[in-house]
Amino acid sequence: MNKIASYFKPLPDAQKIEDPEKVKKLYKYWRIKMFFSMYFGYALFYFTRKNIDIIKPTLIENNLFTVEQLGNIGFAIYLTYGIGKFLSGILADKCNIRAVMATGLIVSSVINLTFAFLPDVTSMFNSVGVPVTITMLATFLWALNGVAQSAGFPPVAKGLVYWFSPNERATKWTLWSSSHTFGAFFVAQLISLLAWLKFGWKYAFIVPAIMGITYSLYMLRAMTDKPTTVGLPPIEKYRNDVIPVVKEKSNMTQWQIIKKYVLTNPFLWALALAYVFVYYVRFATLDWATTFLVQDRGFTQASAAAAASAMPLLGMPGGIVAGYLADRWFGGRCTQMNIIYLIILAVSCWCFYKYASVDAFFITAVFAAFIGFFVDGPQNLAGGVQASRVTVQESVSAACGFTGMFGYFGAMLSSKGAAYISQSYGWKGVYVSCIISCFIAMALIATTWKKEATPPAKNKTAK
Repeated sequence: MNKIASYFKPLPDAQKIEDPEKVKKLYKYWRIKMFFSMYFGYALFYFTRKNIDIIKPTLIENNLFTVEQLGNIGFAIYLTYGIGKFLSGILADKCNIRAVMATGLIVSSVINLTFAFLPDVTSMFNSVGVPVTITMLATFLWALNGVAQSAGFPPVAKGLVYWFSPNERATKWTLWSSSHTFGAFFVAQLISLLAWLKFGWKYAFIVPAIMGITYSLYMLRAMTDKPTTVGLPPIEKYRNDVIPVVKEKSNMTQWQIIKKYVLTNPFLWALALAYVFVYYVRFATLDWATTFLVQDRGFTQASAAAAASAMPLLGMPGGIVAGYLADRWFGGRCTQMNIIYLIILAVSCWCFYKYASVDAFFITAVFAAFIGFFVDGPQNLAGGVQASRVTVQESVSAACGFTGMFGYFGAMLSSKGAAYISQSYGWKGVYVSCIISCFIAMALIATTWKKEATPPAKNKTAK
């Protein structure tokens, strides 16, 4: 246990580098290295999580699962992922970045390998007198995958805060956040390629698993923790940031900090509740797009995957543009950009449902792209950048994990709820529910307008 604890504990500070030129050179090197290591690492988390959503129609065609059973499997991973995200956030604030992130990806990859051989594993259990079904085992494994996946984002949130300043964080954070759309897009392309090459459904899990294990080993060798662990000064000192001083933090335990600046923070609660509805829209549109296009509009599996992949593809620039404009137009404040994006997102959801057609592939892909572009703004800003702005540095991972937990409550609703709505009210009901969710999210995010209007340097010292 001591060895395990030492593996996860924060890395020790290195001898401080005094040469200003060397500090400048190393800061540039490590910021680039940490950023892209976290970027591609998180993208690989999507390879080992979103692969199942791309392959859903094939799993249904092969009589492995029904739509309802896949909804239950999705509900299970979102439940464990959401709760795990908050707990992992608390853990990440007290651990080193690379250990938490690499371990989560390795475990997720191993679970994917097991998932690829579900029929064989189920038969093995039954042969030794353990009565399980494929659905039971799949639900358990994917719920366990949610626990592993929850170790992806919190250490990244910590890394972004410790390596980048508040006045550049909206841009850098949304640039990094494009990693999830990068991952979602390229895992769709990978699985489409495997299908075109006539590989079976198992390889949709085997290939991402191999990629995940390989990259995890790279992260353990290439990444570090905070700037001080490589002899560099803290980011606020290096960039001469004006950071509000909260004197009482030095006398508070980690739990007291979390309680005060996370659990009883009304602005964080508003963002967390908004995140429920943002994530509902995000996953109701992304997870079920291929199924909607195949079942309701007559697309093939390959053409549906190609059209739906426009969502994550355009999500990448959508989130980046939102962060850049928040920094450029609003001094890093995110409320205004979120509201603008959510209005256009509501319109895009309706147009995608209304005009998606097998005879109009380009139009279908365009409106799918609009959804991806405009959902990524609030998804990246509300629960990440805004959350980091309304809490203190020592609880950033926990704060982002907290909003992320609520986000995946919304994802749970999108999995089970969208399946129920589609069967009870048709796919029109699913997209109407997305539009309603956009407006509820707008109302909640608007409550932070005045809070964000106060420049950080003028924030009152906590008493």
